[in-house]
Amino acid sequence: MTASKGHSGETTRTGHDTTAPVHLRPATAADIAALAPLLVRLKRLNEEFDPLLKVRDDVEERAREVLTHDLANPKSIVLAAEGTGPDRAKIVGVVRAQVRERPFYAPTMEGVILDIYLLPLHRRHGVGEYLLSETTRLLKEHGAGIVTAEFPTQNEIAARFYAKRGFRPISALHARSI
Repeated sequence: MTASKGHSGETTRTGHDTTAPVHLRPATAADIAALAPLLVRLKRLNEEFDPLLKVRDDVEERAREVLTHDLANPKSIVLAAEGTGPDRAKIVGVVRAQVRERPFYAPTMEGVILDIYLLPLHRRHGVGEYLLSETTRLLKEHGAGIVTAEFPTQNEIAARFYAKRGFRPISALHARSI
C-alpha cells in the first residue's frame, strides 16, 4: 500500500499493492469524465431491477454534478479503480460512499456505500471484496462506526454479496408512484 493525498487533502492508503486486482485511489476532478459513465451504467442497471428507479434523461449531466459535489465534500469518499496489466491507468470502476450522522443510534456515525460499480470484465477474482474492504477502511478512518450499503431491494446479486460479508438488512425503504 502507498499513501496519497485524498480529494479533501487527507492522506489515505491506496491499493497500489502489486497483488491487488485493481489499483484503487482517491478520485480527482480530472477523473469525472471517466467516472460519470460508470455511474450511469450502474443507475441504468438499477433501472432494470425496478421501474421506480427509472433514470432521468439528463442522467449523465447529473452524474458529473454529483461526482463534482462529492469530491468537494469532506464527508464523501470517491474512489477510482484502475485496471492492471493491459488496462493499467484505465478507470474500470467507481466507488461512492459518505459518512453521515445517526442522531438516534450508537454508533453515531455511519459509513454508507452508495455506489460500487466495476466493468464486467474486471469482476470476480476478489475485486468486489477488495473494493469493499478498502472502502470500509476509509469510512472507518473518516469516523464511521458502522458501515451500510444502499442498493435496489431486488438486486439479489448485491444482497448475496453483502450478506456473505456479514451485512444484514436493518431498515427498508418502500415506495410507490403518485
